[in-house]
Amino acid sequence: MKKGIALLGSTGSIGCQTLQVVDQFKDDLEVHALVAGSNVDALSKQILVYHPKVAVLVNQELFPKLVQNVGNSRTKLLTGEEGMLEAVSLSEVDTVVAAISGFVGLKPTLEAIKLGKNIALANKETLVAAGQIVMREAAHQKVNLLPVDSEHSAIFQCMDNKIDLVESIIITASGGPFRGCKKEQLLTVKPETALKHPNWAMGAKITIDSATMVNKGLEVIEAHWLFNMPYENIEVVVHPQSIIHSLVKFRDGSLLAQMGLPDMRLPIQYALTWPTRWNNNWERLDLAKIGQLTFEKPNDASFPALKMAYEVGRIGGTAPCIYNAANEQAVQFFLDKQIGFLEITDLIRYCLDELEIVSDPTLEEIFEVDKIARQKVISKVNSLHN
Repeated sequence: MKKGIALLGSTGSIGCQTLQVVDQFKDDLEVHALVAGSNVDALSKQILVYHPKVAVLVNQELFPKLVQNVGNSRTKLLTGEEGMLEAVSLSEVDTVVAAISGFVGLKPTLEAIKLGKNIALANKETLVAAGQIVMREAAHQKVNLLPVDSEHSAIFQCMDNKIDLVESIIITASGGPFRGCKKEQLLTVKPETALKHPNWAMGAKITIDSATMVNKGLEVIEAHWLFNMPYENIEVVVHPQSIIHSLVKFRDGSLLAQMGLPDMRLPIQYALTWPTRWNNNWERLDLAKIGQLTFEKPNDASFPALKMAYEVGRIGGTAPCIYNAANEQAVQFFLDKQIGFLEITDLIRYCLDELEIVSDPTLEEIFEVDKIARQKVISKVNSLHN
């Protein structure tokens, strides 16, 4: 039988590459639900190609255009949060690919877990904001929570269910477009420059997160929850070539690394086909062509967001949610050219200092804190402009 998929974030970078994986294995994988944020035209084309049972455009204002584009198709068209929840609840869906960007992915991912669906997780914000709740529910429902991020997929592959033998994990980082830059060099960075990642083709938000090292901070927190790993046993090393995706250090000092080209289709495929490995016709890694692999320590002076992530991870409670929410709002202001590059991490710090941390939050409290942190950033930026 074909594995039925609901794809959250179908028009984003991970979503589009997931569909490439589906194209490679048409006899084994089938898309039953597509969910996109606001890219009407891209979603319309996907509907006409994949003919899902349900398609959702989260942006309600743009929904009439989707109806106009493909209203005569056999796909049921939905919008808003309710649409996302219906998409993940389809009986035909075995696996939900959670690739929609940001905090908005939490509720449908958690709903899918409660319904017993397996999760291919590319939305790291879900675990950053509500890791304890999500992991507890996944364990209760006995669902597989399989990582799609290349770094976490690498760790998952290297561990191979031997977590009791692991001493620590090492997450690699490309260093982004500003690797080696001093803080004063970042004062005048523009969005168009920050969006030029040296190795990966990603969406705007995650590309900016890579440039600030927030993305690596989110990955550290996600790794803590995925692998039940104390923060003191999670290390980050800058690896500019992005060939080693992460490493696992075992108790005897042995290091296992997972290597591959910077191609997200590989971890996506593994999350969808685990525990087996299927043949594909994609380019293979040529080590001689790469030539050399180098490593260096992160630059905490220029990129304080990574160190800040360790801090909020250890504090726990709603601190990681505040970190994530403040960042999401600040990144949008930066992309809109309303704040400078360095102000992104300044605004995160401001929110962490100003807002009270709830130590053991309910899901409702997490959603409330997310709103409060975003409003705090908006109010701060507005006050700076007035």
